[in-house]
Amino acid sequence: MPEPETQQSISDAAQEIFELYKLVAEARSKAPQSSHDLSETEFLALDFLAKRGPLTIGEIQKAIGVVPAQMSRIIRALETRDGKSYVECRINAQDRRRVDVLLSDDGRTAYEGYQANRLASMNQILAILTPDDRVHFMRILREIRDAIEAKLHPS
Repeated sequence: MPEPETQQSISDAAQEIFELYKLVAEARSKAPQSSHDLSETEFLALDFLAKRGPLTIGEIQKAIGVVPAQMSRIIRALETRDGKSYVECRINAQDRRRVDVLLSDDGRTAYEGYQANRLASMNQILAILTPDDRVHFMRILREIRDAIEAKLHPS
């Protein structure tokens, strides 16, 4: 167990991250709606499809950690989003019991637009840091990301 001062500084850092999370959520809720607005889970589903190609509904559900009923709603929403189809569901040719979900061209456009909007906001915020601070911040962020990935995907 860490020393009490160390534990306190970890708790303080965790609280600060939580405060940032709340501010981001508030800013997101107040931002004007764009044609690329997706829920977090919709974006995650599109992200997995963009990076890993056709997946089953179950594979996407497992990857983003939602219950099956919620995953079905997410897929239905993505099939009929704003009069467009962001995903296509097809029976697998080799295993007819399997339904493959593919990212459509409209889905890729929405995915890339959502990501570009979020990155633009983050770029504005990070511009306040000095070049030196950005280098240190990136190192710390990579360490945190690596720790989270190790926890999510243990070897």
